[in-house]
Amino acid sequence: MKGSRMSLPTQMAIGMVLGIAAGALTPAMGLDPSWYKPVGQLFINLVRMVVVPLVLTTLVAGAASVGDVSKLGRVAGKTLAYYLVTTAVAVVIGLVLANIFQPGSGLSISTEGLKAKEVAPPTLIDVFLNIVPINPIEALSKGNMLQIIFFALLFGFGLSVIGDKGKQVLHFFDGAADVMIKVTGFVMLYAPIGVFGLMAYTVSMHGLSVLLPLIKLVLVMYLACILQILIVYLPCVKVTGLTPSRFLKGLASPMMIAFTTCSSAAALSTTLLSVQKLGASRSVSSFSIPLGNTINMDGAAIYMGIAAIFAAEVYGIPMPLDRQLTVILLAVLASIGSMGVPGAALIMITMVFTQVGIPLEAIALVAGVDRIMDMARTTINVLGDATGALFVSKLESDFDPERGERLAAAE
Repeated sequence: MKGSRMSLPTQMAIGMVLGIAAGALTPAMGLDPSWYKPVGQLFINLVRMVVVPLVLTTLVAGAASVGDVSKLGRVAGKTLAYYLVTTAVAVVIGLVLANIFQPGSGLSISTEGLKAKEVAPPTLIDVFLNIVPINPIEALSKGNMLQIIFFALLFGFGLSVIGDKGKQVLHFFDGAADVMIKVTGFVMLYAPIGVFGLMAYTVSMHGLSVLLPLIKLVLVMYLACILQILIVYLPCVKVTGLTPSRFLKGLASPMMIAFTTCSSAAALSTTLLSVQKLGASRSVSSFSIPLGNTINMDGAAIYMGIAAIFAAEVYGIPMPLDRQLTVILLAVLASIGSMGVPGAALIMITMVFTQVGIPLEAIALVAGVDRIMDMARTTINVLGDATGALFVSKLESDFDPERGERLAAAE
């Protein structure tokens, strides 16, 4: 019976195709695009509902079971090193392709009357101070992932230190984590309908015609994302022993959610479960996925490299090698410096444009196709987090595909 059911990624793919078709036909039929919005928004609300309790329970249980500060230090060090390197490679890929294809060359777009609001990024000191929650309950209510991670790790270590006294509490969090995994499964039953609503609304609101003037920019962005997968992610996955087809198939659901919602947070719970089914350890994935969701932005880094060259070409601003190296450095630092801040991609690109002398009004040039590029950007962000969890689990000798198969069978 189970084998005869259509897989969830297939159902979501059908929902996406139907949504694109419905969105394209909506203007011709004289329908109101806002009808689709509640259908998609309900799905986003549902998946965000499960994120915080799932992360809290799995991370507390994981930290309590590790019980070794040195191991957590190793995992954190390897995870952060992976994030920095892959982000640097991502922005280099974006810059190289933008230099080759020159998406802004010869483009006649009026820049008169364009205005962009400058967004001030937080200082590095503020970023680190804000990791510690003054009120953990408030951090949970606001969904501040970095603060939740910090508190959950401390709580988990506290459980492991007190020994037998904490066993009942640990059993509670273990059980609660299993319950949240099951609840996430219930939520995903609505995913195909939600994906249909999201795609129908996006296409009907933005239309396909908005792509035409900037089609070259969009194509370069998508090509860069494909190269990031081929050059960076698949070699890392090969280390684990997973085949590319199994890797991509196993992550089809979170990729589809990221692509349609343009929200890494919406895909977080599904990403966490998917990497564990592929064999990533619970302790590593419970730490690296929420952290990467907040600070690992490979898709945004690609976008910054391409957007910087595009804007410079439109405005006729030279971009010699030293300026492009500045873009690389700023993109890597900004991916961490803007963590936990809403609209992080805007902050990151504002920092880059200001530093290399590109007018902030250039941001408004790509506003029409930003949603289309954000789909690819978010998908790569999520895929990068998932790859990191699998890769670090392998480095820690804690990668077990059979454990993942058992988890999948248990559902």
